[in-house]
Formats: sequence, C-alpha cells, structure tokens
Amino acid sequence: MQAISKGLEKVIQELTASENDGHVSNNFCKIIKEFLSYAEAEVRSLGSLYSSVGRNADALALYFGEDPARFPFEQVVSTLLNFVRMFVRAHEENCKYMELEKKRAEKEKESEKLMLFTNKKEPVHIMRITIRNGNVN
Repeated sequence: MQAISKGLEKVIQELTASENDGHVSNNFCKIIKEFLSYAEAEVRSLGSLYSSVGRNADALALYFGEDPARFPFEQVVSTLLNFVRMFVRAHEENCKYMELEKKRAEKEKESEKLMLFTNKKEPVHIMRITIRNGNVN
C-alpha cells in the first residue's frame, strides 16, 4: 500500500513540475489531472479495503489463539489455507466412507434377500431329493 501511495505522490510531483513548463505540456497536464482525479479516489478506496483486511487478519489471528502483533498476515493466510485444505480432505474422506458404507449396506441387504430366498426354496429342493430317492413318507 505504501508503494502505491508513493507512486501517486510522484505523479503529483510530476504534474507540479510540468505545470511550469508552459504551453508544451498543457495536454500532458490535462491528461494527468484526469488520471489523478480517478487514481486518488481509487487509492483511498484501496486504503480502506487494505485496513479492513488488516483488521480481519488480526481478528483471525486472535481466533487462532495468536498475538496479532507477532503473527504476520502471511502466516494467518497460510494457517487458514492449511485449515481449508485439511477440511476439504476430511470432507472428501467422509464422503468416500459414506459411499462405502452405503455400498456395504446394499450388499448386506442383497445377501440377506438371497439367504431368505434360498431358505424358502430349500424345503422344495429337499423334497425333490427325497422324491427322487423314493423316500416319500
């Protein structure tokens, strides 16, 4: 942010210096004034956003249990990124686990149906064997 402010100051100094050049730099001065009216508003807006981000980073550092004065912005962002990556990985693993559990439950249900089906048919099957052997009672 500091570099942007210094750059804007240099443009203002250049405008001041070129105003003394006379007729040759009138067009340049006109264009620079238009640019400055736009750029100054943008720099103020950017400064406001920068301050807001700083406050949010400090609040996040406090949330992480760190001292904002000793926990630089880069480390706050790094910690947050690490948390998000681990969260996404855990979510993916949970989804896979739930899918496997669902498939396991479906297989178990199918095997139960198969067992019920074979248990119902077994007496008929046994009956056929006894009839073939001639042991009908």
